[in-house]
Amino acid sequence: MSANGQLSARNPLRLLMYVPVPWVFVFAYLLGVTVERALRPAASVPWTIVPAAGAVLLALGVVIAGWSLTLFRRARTTTVPGKASAGLVTSGPYRFTRNPMYVALSVAYLGEAALLKQVWPVAFLPLVLAYLHWVVIPVEEARLREVFGERYDRYRASVRRWL
Repeated sequence: MSANGQLSARNPLRLLMYVPVPWVFVFAYLLGVTVERALRPAASVPWTIVPAAGAVLLALGVVIAGWSLTLFRRARTTTVPGKASAGLVTSGPYRFTRNPMYVALSVAYLGEAALLKQVWPVAFLPLVLAYLHWVVIPVEEARLREVFGERYDRYRASVRRWL
C-alpha cells in the first residue's frame, strides 16, 4: 500500500477490490459452512435461544443495510469501493459509524450463523473484517479525502470507523 492509502498497481491485494464486498462475506460464510460440514457433520449448538437471537441480529443487519443503501441512493452516490462519490452521506446510521453497511453485513452474518446454529462461519468473519479494515476501507477513505477534502476530514474526526 502506498503512503496515501491507495493500493499500488503491483500489489496483489488490488485484485481483491474487484470482488464486491457482499460477496466476500458470502464466500467466507460458505467456506465456514464447508469446514462445519467436514469437521462437525452431526454437531450443532444446543442452546435454544441462539436461533431467536440470530433472527433478531439478521433482521437488524438487513434493516441497517437497507437504510444505509437507501441514503446512498438518495444521494445518488456509489457503493463501489474506490470509485468517486457524488455525495458525502453523514446522516442516519452514518452518524454512528463511517461504515454502517459493513457493520450491517457483519451483524447479519452473525445472525445467520446463530439462526442456523453454525459455529465455523463465525471463525472466518475476523478475516473478512481484517480485509475490510486494512484493504478496502483505506482505499475508500483515500478517495473520499480526495473528493471531499476537509469536509471528509471533519466527518472522519467526529465519527468512528466501526462503532
